[in-house]
Amino acid sequence: MKKFRKVLDGLTTSSPVNPGGSPACGSAAGTPSAAPTPREIEIQETLMSEHFQICKTVRHGFPYQPTALAFDPVQKILAVGSRSGGVRLLGRPGVDCHCQHESGAAVLQLQFLINEGALVTACADDTLHLWNLRQRRPAILHSLKFNRERITFCHLPFQSKWLYVGTERGNTHIVNIESFVLSGYVIMWNKAIELSTKTHPGPVVHLSDSPKDEGKLLIGFESGTIVMWDLRAKRADFRIYYDEAIHSVSWHHEGRQFMCSHSDGSLSMWNMRNTAKPFQVTFPHGKTQRDGRKESCKPILKVEYKTSRNSSEAFVVFSGGLSYDKAGRRPTLTIMHGKAITVLEMDYPIVDFLVLCDTPYLNEVQEPYAVVVLLEKDFVVVDLTQSNFPIFENPYPMDIHESPVTCTAYFADCPPDIIPVLYSIGAKHKKTGYSHKEWPVSGGTWTVGSQTYPEIIVTGHADGSIKFWDATAITLQMLYKLKTSKVFEKPKSGDVGRSGELVEEDPYAVQMISWCPQSRIFCVVGISAHVILYRFSKHDTNTTITSLEVRLQCEMEDVISPSDTENTPCFSDPSGLSPQPQPPSPRSNTPDSARDSISCLKVKDRMIRMPPGYQAELVVQLLWIDGEPPQQITSLDLNSAYGLLALGNCNGLAVVDYLQKTVLLCMNTLELYGSADPFQRLTRSPRKNRQSTSGLTELSDNQVSLDLERSKSPTSDHVNGHCTSPTSQPCPSGRARVPGGPEGPRLARRGPGRPPFRKAQSAACMEVSLPVSSLTEGYPSRRAMLQQLHGVSMYSHDEHHITTYSWSERESRENSFSRSRSSSVSSIDRETKEAVTTLQFMESYGRKSDTLPTPCLWVGTSLGLVLIIPMSIPTDEQERQEDPVTVAPTGTVLMLKGSILRFGFLDCGGALIHSPYEVWRDQQVPDDPDRPRKRKLVNFSPSSSQEASGDGHLAIVCSERQAKVFLMPSQACLYVHNITESSFVLRADVVSVCNSVCLACFCANGHIMTLSLPSLRPLLDVAYLPLTDMRIARTFCFTNGGQALYLCSPTEIQRITYSQEMCDNLQEMLGELFTPIETPEAQNRGFLKGFFSGNAQNFDREELFGEAAAGKASRSLAQHIPGQGGMEGMKAAAGGVVGELARARIALDERGQRLGELEERTALMMTSAETFSKHAHELMLKCKDKKWYQF
Repeated sequence: MKKFRKVLDGLTTSSPVNPGGSPACGSAAGTPSAAPTPREIEIQETLMSEHFQICKTVRHGFPYQPTALAFDPVQKILAVGSRSGGVRLLGRPGVDCHCQHESGAAVLQLQFLINEGALVTACADDTLHLWNLRQRRPAILHSLKFNRERITFCHLPFQSKWLYVGTERGNTHIVNIESFVLSGYVIMWNKAIELSTKTHPGPVVHLSDSPKDEGKLLIGFESGTIVMWDLRAKRADFRIYYDEAIHSVSWHHEGRQFMCSHSDGSLSMWNMRNTAKPFQVTFPHGKTQRDGRKESCKPILKVEYKTSRNSSEAFVVFSGGLSYDKAGRRPTLTIMHGKAITVLEMDYPIVDFLVLCDTPYLNEVQEPYAVVVLLEKDFVVVDLTQSNFPIFENPYPMDIHESPVTCTAYFADCPPDIIPVLYSIGAKHKKTGYSHKEWPVSGGTWTVGSQTYPEIIVTGHADGSIKFWDATAITLQMLYKLKTSKVFEKPKSGDVGRSGELVEEDPYAVQMISWCPQSRIFCVVGISAHVILYRFSKHDTNTTITSLEVRLQCEMEDVISPSDTENTPCFSDPSGLSPQPQPPSPRSNTPDSARDSISCLKVKDRMIRMPPGYQAELVVQLLWIDGEPPQQITSLDLNSAYGLLALGNCNGLAVVDYLQKTVLLCMNTLELYGSADPFQRLTRSPRKNRQSTSGLTELSDNQVSLDLERSKSPTSDHVNGHCTSPTSQPCPSGRARVPGGPEGPRLARRGPGRPPFRKAQSAACMEVSLPVSSLTEGYPSRRAMLQQLHGVSMYSHDEHHITTYSWSERESRENSFSRSRSSSVSSIDRETKEAVTTLQFMESYGRKSDTLPTPCLWVGTSLGLVLIIPMSIPTDEQERQEDPVTVAPTGTVLMLKGSILRFGFLDCGGALIHSPYEVWRDQQVPDDPDRPRKRKLVNFSPSSSQEASGDGHLAIVCSERQAKVFLMPSQACLYVHNITESSFVLRADVVSVCNSVCLACFCANGHIMTLSLPSLRPLLDVAYLPLTDMRIARTFCFTNGGQALYLCSPTEIQRITYSQEMCDNLQEMLGELFTPIETPEAQNRGFLKGFFSGNAQNFDREELFGEAAAGKASRSLAQHIPGQGGMEGMKAAAGGVVGELARARIALDERGQRLGELEERTALMMTSAETFSKHAHELMLKCKDKKWYQF
């Protein structure tokens, strides 16, 4: 039982530095208030360090940059290799496993040990790996590193333990799969070709054994040379020298002929009886020109030649081969069946393809039934059993990247009815025309685990679409898709006044989402500074969309001004405080009037039919002001119980009543403080302006002017709602600036005619590595990272001029609230871009004197300040629809180091307090006059009991550097913890784990941390993932149940867990890749067929390739590396404490077993002795009275 004591408000506000080294929190005006009587809060913390462990769970999406493909026809498991060294194993839905080579080298080729539960991978670092697939988490058993030769091709015959490896030098080596060592048997390139040949044949591009005789190996070289090598005689049976380079070779199942694909777009057929020339050469897509020559065609990169039992005609499937003159044509896969040629156009270039057949034996009729096509960004399976060749419906979530992902959200433990509802709506819009056959990749087994709860992942995309995914039980299935672009009119090319330049951009890109699953209200923030509010309905409707326009601007005085005439204060329009919607102001006759008081996009103003699902109800748009575009929205929160929506950016805050369709509050950030501004940012006089100018001159020469940096605004990059793009744009001002001033060159970079944003930079395409500045440049490394992640306009005040004075010095100066400030601190006076970084509606206390909680809006800013804005909301439903909501900023200010990221609230018992919400009801269902429906509110203060809430609650505030726990309403700081000094927090959330709550943080240095609540005691700190690009920072998010996710590549979502309980249960949740299946028996070939086909069955590879016959290979040629999944790894692991205990236990068991055996033998001897004694006694009695002659 831990006891947490409140501290006196007077001590908190009067001390300049608290134990955590952060600014002390105090009352609104910074003066001490009457201290309450100290009392104890008893909260039992149940979370310990043993409850946490970081572990990857599952990866969803299409493998990024795929390179190789393989299929096990017996187990029906598919493997995909990638350029980053990843291997994706796919079976039936639910069987999805990701493996990663530690080297990160690209996977060149994959080979299954068919029906053996093993996989061989050949990587670009010339290493072969053997993976064990008979466990839920595959592991490497052996590795073989080639030192002197580059691997180009591998081939593993069915039911063979000898792997053929071709190299760049043209040699062919043989590897024993069981021991993973090289055989002494080597086919050298100079022996394979004729001695009279003067040129090198090139790398090995093909290896295959003859279906007719396994003792014959067909070797294809890149130059066009083909050699049939007799493995027993160690010589070449025949050699073919062709003029065109070879890309692939495919056998007929009888072994009498084979087909080659060439670089000139031709297919050549060769007969084993006559190898002098091909008996057929075709150009499938090459037409004969007028002069009789064939037109030049692109290379055919791969061909497959398969026979069918039901048809005398074979299937010939190949990729490429189109003529060069057809520019702009998409990549194609061609299927030739007899005289019929079908060309399937693909959306992306073809990486590889495989023809799936019923039998694993190459010398039997193949009977193809499907083609698996691996594209650069997609995965297609074609049904060959139907004449129109339809494709199968893909059960895997391979289309996450259909449009680049720009934001993500993760909701665990959702209402159980939300997933079926979304699925039923989304199923109505599914595509048709798929094959009716079962999905052919059906291997493995998977069952739903015992610990499952509804989970939903929401992704926002660059084209404005929203996708809802069912993520229950570590699977991912598409539920519902929403297109936000349908709300707006399409931009016209001639629409210069509004957004003519934006036609080719991504004006609808989703920047942020906010969803209330209980009320099913959904909000989307777009890159064009707009917010769309959706309500869910099961019925279609015809309605018009209400549009509200907000003038949200920061009109503080410019920092550097060439004249004293520009020193007049500029505040936002007082009409922004009016609860009435703001009409656009009339346009003036200035040159910028074409872009004044207009929005970036035009909302449809006509009646629109909306299908069932999410239906747009309200659009809030920020306006252009005097030729300056609106700043992008950095924070958003909605509350269905209050009927309010709050949004903020680097200019200020706006609160919208979406029930009455009015703007309640529209103020810049400075106005929210009133007289309680802790930085004393006052309207500047000419003298003060001159002081600020002189203060800038005191900065180091290599430091960019803070004020010029502050004029930068974000474009399309956001991290957790923060501005992240370093792209500079002038600060929107309420008036024109003097071109000749110091900001003239910067203004010249973008005039009023330039679009307010560039093409939406999605989270998927963020590949920029974070720069690291040296301290010699005057900046710490964190500043350089912030320029990429948070944007210069959102620096927190603890980072300004860090070379000038220390944090503790700056802290004491700020807490003194002195009017006489140093030049460094006065830079905060010149701060004009304090962004609103986080918002949350909650039942709380807006003032220290409050005795009962009321609806409040918590506002966090980029300067580490927290404001609490109380609101008065009518409780009666009829009054709520008619009477205005009162919003009154009180000036309550709390302070932390760094930009505010997250709020959380606990009751005095340590339980998480959820925001109030309204229970969902379908707005499109007509009301019954006899039984009118009322809004059902949950956790709303007027309807909930005040016994527990009246005692106050705990508020958790987390910034990018620090976390604090405040006791409300006294605003006493109970606990403070400096999360990081060398880095900064990117994402923080208060989450539920193991029936308790904690604060989870993800830092820019890749650390994942958890802190207990409310004591902020560190529970977990693991260096999980180095932040190499901003994609991870933009998409990382925590959720309840100890889970998190991020976009690990532009096409894949990686889910992880930080819960020990889930790590322990993960094996149960994962699917089994290997299932025991009997290998199908080979067909009975008959006596005559077997007699005339040769002695293929008598071929023993062990006699040829074994160490006894072939000897040992050179040690310098390849190096064997034992894997962690092999016996060597098991023995190494057994050397630890666990291994010692296991061996001791085994020894005790063996000793007990020996003792038991000894005891049994002793008992047996005693029984034998008793039997002998009994028989001896009986014999004595029998012979006692007999005479000697009677014997």
